Amino acid sequence: MKFMSAEEIAKTLRPVAEEQGLTLCSVEAKSGKDPSITVFIDKAGGVDLDACERFHNAIDALLDELDPSFGEPYTLNVSSLGADRPFVTEEDFAAHIGKKVEVKLLSPVKGKKFFEGELLFYDGKTLRLKTSEKETLTFDAANIKKVNEAIEFD
Repeated sequence: MKFMSAEEIAKTLRPVAEEQGLTLCSVEAKSGKDPSITVFIDKAGGVDLDACERFHNAIDALLDELDPSFGEPYTLNVSSLGADRPFVTEEDFAAHIGKKVEVKLLSPVKGKKFFEGELLFYDGKTLRLKTSEKETLTFDAANIKKVNEAIEFD
C-alpha cells in the first residue's frame, strides 16, 4: 500500500488545525498489515481527548475527499505528541529557554549521547545546555536526534 506524502497530507490538514486553535505537528503514514495515518497535534496548555476527537471529526471527510491512500482502507488516528514530545519548531525551543530539557545526540560528545540540563540557547544551528554539574555544553544542531522537556517525577 502506498500513501501520498506526509507533507501533502499535512498541507491539507493544517488550515483545519489552525481554525481550531491547534498546531499540526506532524503526520505519519504507515503501510503494512494495519495501514494508518496518525496526525499529531498540539496547543497551548496541552491537548485533551476532546480536542483530538473534534479534530478527528473535522478532518475525516476532508481526508476522504483527498484520498491519501489512493482508495485503500486505513485507520485514522489523532494524538498529542505526549509529555515527552520532541521539540519541532523554533517556538518549541524558545518556550523552553531556562527550563530543564533532555538532549539525545546522533553521535557521542564526551563519550555520551544523552544529556540533561537547562536549555540556555538555540538558534537552529547550535544548542547550548548547562548541565547539573554546572558545565556549559554547545551542540551542533545537525548532531541532535531529539530534544524534549525533562519530565521530573515527585
